[in-house]
Amino acid sequence: MSKIEVDAITQQSGSTLTVGGGASKTVVADATTVTLGRCGGTVALASGATQTGFGRTGTVDWQTGSIKTSTFTAANGEGYFANTSGGAFTMNLPAGSAGAIVSVVDYTNTFQTNNLTVAPNGSEKIGGIASSIALSTEGQSVTFVYVDGTEGWKNVQDSTSNVTGNAFMCASVSGSCNTLVTCGNFKIATFKGPGNFTVNGTAACAANNIVDYVVVGGGGAGGYCNYGGGGGGGGFRFFATTPVNPQSGPGSPRNGYGSPSPSGTAITVTAATFPIVVGAGGAGVPSGSGNNGSVSTFSTVTSTGGGGGAGTTGSAGTGGSGGGARSNQVGGAGNTPSVTPPQGSPGFKSTSASKGGGGGGAMAGSTCGTCKAGGAGAGITGFGSTGQPSGGQFYFSGGGGAFVNPGVGGTGGLGGGGGASGAPDAPDRGAGDANTGGAGGANAGSLGNGGSGIVIIRYKFQ
Repeated sequence: MSKIEVDAITQQSGSTLTVGGGASKTVVADATTVTLGRCGGTVALASGATQTGFGRTGTVDWQTGSIKTSTFTAANGEGYFANTSGGAFTMNLPAGSAGAIVSVVDYTNTFQTNNLTVAPNGSEKIGGIASSIALSTEGQSVTFVYVDGTEGWKNVQDSTSNVTGNAFMCASVSGSCNTLVTCGNFKIATFKGPGNFTVNGTAACAANNIVDYVVVGGGGAGGYCNYGGGGGGGGFRFFATTPVNPQSGPGSPRNGYGSPSPSGTAITVTAATFPIVVGAGGAGVPSGSGNNGSVSTFSTVTSTGGGGGAGTTGSAGTGGSGGGARSNQVGGAGNTPSVTPPQGSPGFKSTSASKGGGGGGAMAGSTCGTCKAGGAGAGITGFGSTGQPSGGQFYFSGGGGAFVNPGVGGTGGLGGGGGASGAPDAPDRGAGDANTGGAGGANAGSLGNGGSGIVIIRYKFQ
């Protein structure tokens, strides 16, 4: 065996080994081994230098000079302090390679209030599941090592609990008028104005990514004349994966929970931001036919605004539910555009030259059996306490009452519908109730405005 011992070796042209000056250093070389350093000495890389081929020892370099406060992408071999005191955000994992390692810790002990979402790269996995996870325990710290394509990133250290894919989804809402509250095992996001529903992490089980919802369009305004029609209720679309309403017949939801499976349009969410639109009610008019309400939307579901009631000129408007007619005319068509199950009902026709027809509601039929009353809205439970309350239910999309000459007004439909001038519930409720999609009553001037719509989303979080 050959052996060379020197104090220092300086790189020469064509050489492959450099050991810089300073304290004494020894190089011992033979055909199979190269040893750097000496007993009691130190081998250090110069500032800015990098190493290859030595591998890692299962630790990370903690980035103490860069506290994370917003979404970022982690790098292999680094550990991060995540400060979520200002709001939830995401740590995106790097593309996985065998042996890659990333750590993160709750810097301000606020993960329980504002989660840190950990998202794999593309379709890669965390603990064998291709989905994001939410760190939601106060003071939590975790270390992930990428193993292979089967298991992906494995949590090898956790100060509090084992971390794999989420059993349930987590989400947040934005918008000054909007709220997110807890109700049992569910969270209920209520949008009374525009905003975003952001899914920060999806569930491992696909069934837990199906959300329940109520989407109600803005109600139509009532018509203005001595025999004007009531406005039509905003379109009502509803879906629930579990029973939320025991009613049957008039007053029950047009779509939602059914037997043996739910009817309506199921929405399976992904980790994304869903813009929410809440439709305004139709504006009341000093003469003529009322204005239609505006649409409300969530994901692929759109509920049309209610049709305006007929006035001295024009016809009843079409919409989620149709506006009521005037003077021997027919009411406006409901469920326009058509969806299955239907989102509303047609407006009521006029039975004589001196009578208007009530606006259509989410459910077919009139609350008092005459054409001048607004059509009944749909009642539900389990989606918070927004809507017109009655008997433990909360109702939406009631039709507006019609006006009958001389001076007799129809009542508004249950579900926020306004009564026509002369009705017991007008002028106090001549306008449709806000955030019910209830329609305005006829011949009520500015009080004949339609009520604004609403969007409510419910999902299981535990």
